[in-house]
Amino acid sequence: MQTEFYRIKRLPPYVFEEVNRLKAKARAAGEDIIDFGMGNPDMPTPAHIVDKLCETARAPRTNRYSVSRGINGLRKAMAAYYERRFGVKLDSDTEVIAALGSKEGFANLAAAITAPGDVVLVPNPSYPIHAFGFILAGAAIRHIKATTPEAYLSEIGRATRHSIPSPLAMVVNYPSNPTAQVVGLDFYKEIVAFAKKHEMWVLSDLAYADIYFDDNPPPSILQVEGAKDVAIEFMSMSKTFAMPGWRMGYAAGNKQLISALTRIKSYLDYGAYTPIQVAASAALNGPEDCIDEIRGIYKSRRDVLVESMARAGWDIPSPPATMFAWAPVPESFKELGSMEFSKQLLIHAQVAVSPGIAFGEYGEGYVRIGLVENEHRVRQAARNVKRFLSTLHNEPVGVEA
Repeated sequence: MQTEFYRIKRLPPYVFEEVNRLKAKARAAGEDIIDFGMGNPDMPTPAHIVDKLCETARAPRTNRYSVSRGINGLRKAMAAYYERRFGVKLDSDTEVIAALGSKEGFANLAAAITAPGDVVLVPNPSYPIHAFGFILAGAAIRHIKATTPEAYLSEIGRATRHSIPSPLAMVVNYPSNPTAQVVGLDFYKEIVAFAKKHEMWVLSDLAYADIYFDDNPPPSILQVEGAKDVAIEFMSMSKTFAMPGWRMGYAAGNKQLISALTRIKSYLDYGAYTPIQVAASAALNGPEDCIDEIRGIYKSRRDVLVESMARAGWDIPSPPATMFAWAPVPESFKELGSMEFSKQLLIHAQVAVSPGIAFGEYGEGYVRIGLVENEHRVRQAARNVKRFLSTLHNEPVGVEA
């Protein structure tokens, strides 16, 4: 009997598992772990969204199967958001589709458009689904160094010239998870022009569109003239409205790509629970002060993290966007690498972070810190880190098994 399955064999060991195992062991021993590891929003979903969910769920007809591509009202709300936020007009019937979170939408689109052996350009470091959605579909991945947006732009030309067959698609992700970097519209203009020249699709992940900390909201690739000829963009309601467990996201853009995703989803799911879709419509159509409040909480946590860790002896660049800080491993721990440093931080400071190597080879030397603990806990974490660094006199200790 076959026991080594093709797609499972293509997946490497889960890099986060070692840290998760140590975290579970520490908690089982009664330790108070301050967990910055997962980008899991901890704020309550705004009341008007929850109220709409409860109201809709009381109607018996809403407990029946829903629609995999999203109910009409939700798709119209998504299109209306794009017009308000980006000035982009979308046909809610042919250029928008709801997804069970942007991660599901991304993975299913990869399955819909990819044949074994297709080449896809993926930024590195990057959110894992950007590569593994295509890997699961049988694609060959060309990792593009994305330590800066400029590095990504300079690398895609060389990668395309040396790829056989020519790349099917490229992935872009700004504001970036994990690096928190942002780009302007000129970046997307170059991406669209390049994609058209080389006849490839562009998959843009804009999950952090509304989590930014200056006066310049991140743009959408669809703002570029002609972008809809080659591009699709994925959005998430998890961060904007503190709705991670609701699993609601969507994609917008190129009609052919939307149609392909619609077709494959029709075979796989019946869409999100209808009351969730109605509540998501209320979120997109409703007051935006809750978005400002959520953004303000992340900004305050960011400022406290950067300031308190600096006092503790760990200089962390202030992220301009997202709910993450991309922190260089302290110099005394560089030789250990991001995984071993993450273990030591957990064991000796009771602080959990994500090792940068989990996001690709070019993530080595960094850790990702999620802004998912309140300011009191952030300060407590900084005190723990300060004791850790002081106790060791900047001399790394061995990692416990």
